[in-house]
Amino acid sequence: MTATVSTTVGDLRGVREAGLAVFRGVPFAEAPVGPLRFRAPRPVRAWDGVRPALEHGPPPPQSGVLGAAGDTGDDWLTLNVWTPRTDAALPVMVWIPGGGYAMGHSGLPDYDAGHLASTGTVVVTINYRHGIEGFAHIEGAPANRGLLDQVAALEWVRDNIGGFGGDPGRVTVFGQSAGGGSVAALLAMPRSAGLFHRAIAQSVPGTFFSAGLAADLAAAFAAEAGVEPTVDGMSEIPPDLTPEVGDAVFAKMAQWRERWGVITHRPIPFAPVVDGDVLPVTPWEALADGAGRDVALLVGHTRDEHRLFSLIDGTLGQVTREQAETALRVLAPHARYREAFPDASDEEVYELVNADWLFRMPSLRLAEAQVAGGGRAHLFELTWAAPSFGACHGLDVPLVFGNLTSGQTAALVGGPSPEAAELSAQMRGSWTGFAAHGDPGWPAYTTGERLTRVFGTPSTVAPYPEETSRLLWRDHDFSALPLL
Repeated sequence: MTATVSTTVGDLRGVREAGLAVFRGVPFAEAPVGPLRFRAPRPVRAWDGVRPALEHGPPPPQSGVLGAAGDTGDDWLTLNVWTPRTDAALPVMVWIPGGGYAMGHSGLPDYDAGHLASTGTVVVTINYRHGIEGFAHIEGAPANRGLLDQVAALEWVRDNIGGFGGDPGRVTVFGQSAGGGSVAALLAMPRSAGLFHRAIAQSVPGTFFSAGLAADLAAAFAAEAGVEPTVDGMSEIPPDLTPEVGDAVFAKMAQWRERWGVITHRPIPFAPVVDGDVLPVTPWEALADGAGRDVALLVGHTRDEHRLFSLIDGTLGQVTREQAETALRVLAPHARYREAFPDASDEEVYELVNADWLFRMPSLRLAEAQVAGGGRAHLFELTWAAPSFGACHGLDVPLVFGNLTSGQTAALVGGPSPEAAELSAQMRGSWTGFAAHGDPGWPAYTTGERLTRVFGTPSTVAPYPEETSRLLWRDHDFSALPLL
C-alpha cells in the first residue's frame, strides 16, 4: 500500500510498512553540485505531479577509512520520514547521523526508525555534507556547510512536518558522536534558533576547530590535491574524489603535529569551525551564556567510549606503557591520572584518558554549561557491559533505535538477549518521552546532587558515576582548538 502527502514544493508518494507511512529520499535542498557546490544549501525547487519517495537518497561523498565509501549520486541532501499517522500532531524527532564529520548516511539500516516511530512519534533522519564538502574551511565559501545543511533540513521540518502528522512546535533533534556534536553546535547557532525545542546529544566530541586551525587543514587538503585552497581551486576536485584527499591527509596527520597539536594523536581532520558567524562560539560557551535556556537538553555518554577505537586501531589488549604515558602527556589536563586511578593498568589509563578527552567530559560539561546558563539538562551514562566490547562508543545507537539485529552497530550489542531488549525498551521510552513531554523519566541534573540515569542491568538513578574524572577535568576549558 502507498501513502501520499503534500509538501510546500509538491506531493510525495511513500509506502506503508508495519502500520507506519514511510517516505524515503525526500529532497530538502537542491543538490550542492556545480555552481551550488561549497555554497550554503538552496531550497529545493517545486515539482509537478506526485514524486515517489520509496528509496533512500544517495550518501554524500564520504571517507572510506572504515569501508563506508560508495558510489554517490548528486542528490545528497535528502531526508526520510516515518509516521504513525498523517492526521495528527505528534512529537517529532530529527536524527543527525554521526561519523566523525567525515562519513554517515541516513539510509543505513542502523537508523531504520520503525521501532521509534511505532511509539507514536514522527521520526526524520537526514543527510548532510561531510568531510571537505561540508566542513573544510575554504576561502570564499561559508563555514560549516554541513551544519547549514542540518539547519535547512530543520527548516523543511518546520514548514512541512504538519502534513506528515508531526507537530512543528514539538521538534527534538538527536544525534550521536559527530551527530551529538552537531546537536551541540546547533544549540549555539543563531541560524537554528526556534527550529527545535528539545535536544538529545549522545557522546558529544570535544573537538571544535578555531578558524586558523581549520584554514591550515584546508591548505593541506588543497596541497594534497595540487590546487589552491579556494572555492575555485577546490572545485577542480571532482566531488567523488574529495574523500580520497581527506583520507590521504588523515593517514599522515602526524607530520603536522607541531602545527595541529592534539588532533594528530587521535587523527581528527574534520570538526565544526568556530568561525564567528555560522558558529560564533563553542557550544560550552554559548550554553553557559544562556543560548540553550529555552531548549531542554538530554545529554550523556557510554562508559567505555574509547574501546571501539582501540579495536579499530589494533591496540585493544596491546597498549604499552609508552602509549599510555603519551596519552597522559598529550591529552590529560594534568599529571594526576595515575594518582587518581592507582589500580588502573596501562590499557585502562589509556582508554580512560582518551574517553574522557574526546567524549565523556565534553558531554558532562555540556550538561553543566546548560545548567550554568539557566537551562535544564538531564544526564545519562550507558554502563551495560555488552558481551562484545562492553559499554563502547556507538552501543547506544542500536539500543535507542531498537535495531538489535540489523546494521553494523548491532554487532556491538553482541546478539539479541533479554537484557539488550529490556535496555533498548528503556532507552527508547526515555528518548520518546523526552521528545513528547520534556521528561525522560529521571530528575534534571544539578551541580549539587549530580543525579544521572545509569543505563545498565539494572538501571538506576545515582550521582554521576565518573566523579574522579570530573574532578580531574573540572578546570579544563573546552575552547576551540588553536593552530600552534
